[in-house]
Amino acid sequence: MPIAPDAPIEITGYNWVPPFARGFVRDLRARWFCEETGLPYRERLISAVEKPADWRSEQPFGQVPVLRDGDIHLFESGAILLHLAERTGRLLPATGQARATALSWLFAAYNSVEPVQNELAAIEIFHAGEEWARLRRADALKNLDRRHRAVATALGAREWLAGEFSIADIAMVSVLRSSESMDTLGDHPVLAGYLERGTGRPAFRQALADQLAGFDERFAPRMQTA
Repeated sequence: MPIAPDAPIEITGYNWVPPFARGFVRDLRARWFCEETGLPYRERLISAVEKPADWRSEQPFGQVPVLRDGDIHLFESGAILLHLAERTGRLLPATGQARATALSWLFAAYNSVEPVQNELAAIEIFHAGEEWARLRRADALKNLDRRHRAVATALGAREWLAGEFSIADIAMVSVLRSSESMDTLGDHPVLAGYLERGTGRPAFRQALADQLAGFDERFAPRMQTA
């Protein structure tokens, strides 16, 4: 879907990130929703290093994404997905247990799986080689494995978490991609198959391509020289 310059939906992402982060910046989640539903949006790309002076008035933690929908302003990808689903009436059951299940898994992806995963990522990416990280790594792996097993057991033989494909799957697949990148899904064929189904969707592939296309080496931070 072409990005519409006059669309009412605006998604803020970054114009450059280091190679290891490309394809994993969280504005991808909002982009994916828009691609799944045909909802036009425009992108607003900012520097990950030199952010706008008033950026924390838009995103208190200084991150992305931020979404603007007319007069509505949201941050946090889970809140954004919920807003877009309610706005469009898509990718979220309207009532009953199906809706409750989808919402439960939306929050589980970001509250029960991603924080445990982030601990391992911090150990392996940002603190590799430090003694405390070496000592902590085994427990972090065990904790993440327990979360993976819980998701795999709940998913079972189903294609998606809450019946039809929903925002719960956008959330969980987005999170599990990082697990895959750290090679922690080898013992979980159910999750590997689920991840393959999610990332094989044309809407995901288009959202990913659009995000990657926005990264420009001209905006890479310049190294300080002595």
